Amino acid sequence: MYGVPMAEAQQDRLQLGGMALRNGLMLHGPTHWSAAIRLEDGQIKVASGRHRRLSGRGAVPILRGATRLAATMLTLPQMRRALPEARLAFETPTIVLTVLAGAALSGGARRARLSPGTVEALSQVLALLPALATLRSGAVARYHGAEHKTIAAYEGSATAVDAPKEHERCGSHLVVPMMATSLVGNLIASRTRDPRRAQATRAGTSVAAAGIAVEVFGWMTRHRAHPIARALRVPGTLLQQRLGTEEPTADELAVAAAALTALLRVERDGART
Repeated sequence: MYGVPMAEAQQDRLQLGGMALRNGLMLHGPTHWSAAIRLEDGQIKVASGRHRRLSGRGAVPILRGATRLAATMLTLPQMRRALPEARLAFETPTIVLTVLAGAALSGGARRARLSPGTVEALSQVLALLPALATLRSGAVARYHGAEHKTIAAYEGSATAVDAPKEHERCGSHLVVPMMATSLVGNLIASRTRDPRRAQATRAGTSVAAAGIAVEVFGWMTRHRAHPIARALRVPGTLLQQRLGTEEPTADELAVAAAALTALLRVERDGART
């Protein structure tokens, strides 16, 4: 499996994604998910299930992207019911305080006498702080690296140990298009004098930003050699290198391998039914 060239391997293999947890990781396939965690007694516990389908996934592109993100998030309650010991990356008091502090600072910035562009740019940066704080957690960053290395090994680029901890399909590549879309939409909302219309514009902007980011991400994946795609990957790659991932331990790679084995099994069994 590990000796197959990546371009050739990806033609025959499923396209996988994932999410790091504080004590393990979750993997996503085309129709199923799996998760594996390390219990306090050292054992590995694994669970899997089928993705929930949402109507509209094949509809208008921007709506399609937002629906895909929503469908992915809906697997979290399923996973928590199957693995109650799992700990999500943002389940810490530090992250809660970071979110509250960012919201307070954003509100203060909007009340200050600053230009709309400055206020909205600052708000976008503050909104990113909780995610950065989450990624800086050592266990989350290592399991994030384990997720990338295990998927890369499955795709045939190297063994999991030798594979890079950064991956071109990481969600970090969503950050720039999402922030850019949100900035433009919120600038429009800030010029709207009617508070209700401004609030509706901001809500719509959040959905549109998610949808556009997913569409851009999909285009980058399909055209990975295109100069624009390579340029768009630079911020996300730097984020992975500097903040988002760390080299996992052998025990953490074993957890990732258990999740991958479970996912491939349920995807294979699901294809037969």
